[in-house]
Amino acid sequence: MGPPTLPLPPPSRPLLAIGLEGSANKLGIGLILHSPLSPSSSLSPAELSAVGNARVEILANIRHTFVTPPGEGFQPGETGRHHAQWIKEVLAMALRTAGRKLEEVDCICFTKGPGMGAPLQTVALVARTLSIMYNKPLVGVNHCVGHIEMGRLITVSPSPIVLYVSGGNSQVIAYSRKRYRIFGETLDIAVGNCLDRFARVIGLSNDPAPGYNIEQEAKKGKKLLSLPYQTKGMDIMLGGILTATESYTRSPSYRPTSSSSDSEDIITAADLCFSLQEHIFSMLVEITERAMAHVGSKEVLIVGGVGSNKRLQEMMGVMCKERGGSVYGTDERFCIDNGIMIAHAGLLSWRMGFETELEKSTCTQRFRTDQVLVDWRS
Repeated sequence: MGPPTLPLPPPSRPLLAIGLEGSANKLGIGLILHSPLSPSSSLSPAELSAVGNARVEILANIRHTFVTPPGEGFQPGETGRHHAQWIKEVLAMALRTAGRKLEEVDCICFTKGPGMGAPLQTVALVARTLSIMYNKPLVGVNHCVGHIEMGRLITVSPSPIVLYVSGGNSQVIAYSRKRYRIFGETLDIAVGNCLDRFARVIGLSNDPAPGYNIEQEAKKGKKLLSLPYQTKGMDIMLGGILTATESYTRSPSYRPTSSSSDSEDIITAADLCFSLQEHIFSMLVEITERAMAHVGSKEVLIVGGVGSNKRLQEMMGVMCKERGGSVYGTDERFCIDNGIMIAHAGLLSWRMGFETELEKSTCTQRFRTDQVLVDWRS
């Protein structure tokens, strides 16, 4: 008996897609090429599924971030205006980097949701305009599925448990029967949102990202403080731990920075960042391990902006090693929101015959991962 046939046929010619992402404060545009595989390819069916049954080339991955002053978050309206201001320049840079023209593109992919309303609408409007101007098909993409397919492509992980952690989403996911099934998720705020909000409380910079600066500050922490640990079966809650961590900053023992003259009972911002990370990441490891046990998987793929955190990858790696498994992750080029993930997921969908009609190319702020038909996978 030969290897199983993949539902996604290999491309008969090189196919070029452009992806436009703007669901939050990152504006990203990327171009990707799916080409026929070499006859000498030795990839297994599972590996072929991970890379989309094609030879994939990333031609451009350009991004511009809306950065607010320390202590401030980003609002939908001003974020949308940022995207409108920069999208022409980012588009031109992406095409120049790829050495391609819009006339050569086979399909135009855009983030349909989930995300913030104004930024989503701004980018979708540009995608529709390009589709009309150049007579190209539109493909609306689920942001979460884009992250997953990008992670599978870069790591060539065949069928892992997926931990998706970002500013607006925190989910433990496994693939089954043409859907990415959600096994567990946050019941209140997302991991990235929790970290970002605490970064604002202690006045950390938003450049390059508040979560990244929390990670760097946590490396200096020396005390593991007591904080709420809230797992609810396969789900987590983070509102309580954020409130408790904030309350430490109002303690007489709190100091923004440490000095050699400080007594042992002094609590620093670094201690709070360290404690917050350790507790949250322990919760994520726990519910991910439960999902692994449930489905019998030995692989974990971490995607989303928080997925680039080295400490999270390290803790997940320890758990996977104890189970005889492995953890897959990517760096900030592909973990953080980007246009390439939208282009890749959109092209996979378009190769299966999917196209978004112009009249239905609206955006939705609530678009769950398990609503998408993943018909390109077995």
